[in-house]
Amino acid sequence: MSILVIDVGTSGIRVAVVDADGSVRFDLRRPNLPDTPFPGLVEFDATAMAAVTLELAVEAVERAGDVTTVGITTQRASTIVWDRATGEPIAPGIGWQDLRTVGDCLVWQAEGHRFSPNGSATKAAQLVAQAGARDDLCIGTVDSWIAHTLSGGALHVTDGTNAGVTELTHRDEVVWNADVCELLGLSVEMLPTIVDSTGVVGPASALPGAPVIAGIAGDQQASLIGQGCVRPGLAKITFGTGAMLDVCVGETRPAFDKRSEHGTFPIVAWMADGSPVWGVEAIMLAAGSNVEWLRDDLGLISDAAASHTIASSVASTEGVVYVPAPLGLGTPNWDFGARGTLLGLTRGSTGAHVVRAVLEGVAQRGADLVEAAEADTDLAFETLRVDGGMSVNPTFTQALADACGRPIELAAEAESTTLGAAYLAGMATGIWSGWDEIASLAPPRTTVEPSGAFDREQWKAAVTRSTGWFPDLSAIDF
Repeated sequence: MSILVIDVGTSGIRVAVVDADGSVRFDLRRPNLPDTPFPGLVEFDATAMAAVTLELAVEAVERAGDVTTVGITTQRASTIVWDRATGEPIAPGIGWQDLRTVGDCLVWQAEGHRFSPNGSATKAAQLVAQAGARDDLCIGTVDSWIAHTLSGGALHVTDGTNAGVTELTHRDEVVWNADVCELLGLSVEMLPTIVDSTGVVGPASALPGAPVIAGIAGDQQASLIGQGCVRPGLAKITFGTGAMLDVCVGETRPAFDKRSEHGTFPIVAWMADGSPVWGVEAIMLAAGSNVEWLRDDLGLISDAAASHTIASSVASTEGVVYVPAPLGLGTPNWDFGARGTLLGLTRGSTGAHVVRAVLEGVAQRGADLVEAAEADTDLAFETLRVDGGMSVNPTFTQALADACGRPIELAAEAESTTLGAAYLAGMATGIWSGWDEIASLAPPRTTVEPSGAFDREQWKAAVTRSTGWFPDLSAIDF
């Protein structure tokens, strides 16, 4: 028995077949970049997204021949509204990075209601308002849209991990909040049914053999599960375009509300048997995008892999420090007006020193996330599990181990979201027996031990210098 995994990210679609031993047999990929018609706007063609997903999924099932179940993992909070009868989107989907509802959020905040422009709530409200007073609409995040597509329009569902970041659920339970919906001009009837992250939902009737959809999770939670971090105190960071640390904390929701004093958020790590298991998330707004800056804008490297080659050509940065804040600072500072800062330059500073400083700066920000999450959870992370594109860069991973002062376990599968979605679907259909087995399925490909240390006090002073560059943006707090 094999599992088909649909992984719809921000910039691409991956369809993979995972076998019962947890190995990825093969995968198919297609770019699916969002559009940016104006600064701050990020939208996408949901119809094209569905078509590409279906095309790749059909090809994968036909090639594999033995797919029995489907797992879905997607970008979170991106929002689509479609006509219930025709199944056609009423407008382009709005991406999670989109900032068009900043003004709406500030207006609501003045009235005592806290929403974030990166959440789904105000995106859905704006799309529904544009469509006029209609009760025949479906609101969904990308997982809902993909389940709708694979089921031939029969399913309108989402799981607890995705519902939990919409800002439309109750604080302490993963149930739609009718009062919030009414406030925003929405109705609960438009929203998908909230289902378990692991559990049979229905057949993917649009695929050959109609395998059952049995696992759904947001990308970061899927990565958490895919790296076997299914017990309290096991933490992972995914270093992609941005970076997110997630850790399971158990069945009790963290006491803080939308954001803690240390800048982390409560999340639903997964939902099973109708109950959520909670987690905490810390966010770095820019990680791998800093390497892209070195390549595309500064021309210091030819490709991402060259950042290791060039950085390792010098023993240290010789005092150069880079704070990776081109989009502002996330956890723990949450300063949208901060900006990337390069300090300590001398006449002897070279491109290699700058490249190394960028990798070390992202590593130092990783340590910031760890410190914040440990402070908010009262948990001590003995090791840190790492995946994502930057996890294959030896200079970076060594810097991360040194900055965090603990071993870094590198995932065997750089894109652990795929494994997480497979595990959820496989548990629901009897391929794997439960969480203990899942924890044993994902041994790291290698462990990087600390071999030195960074001056964390100097680092924090550098971060302070990067803050408040645009005071008006720094004053905004969601």
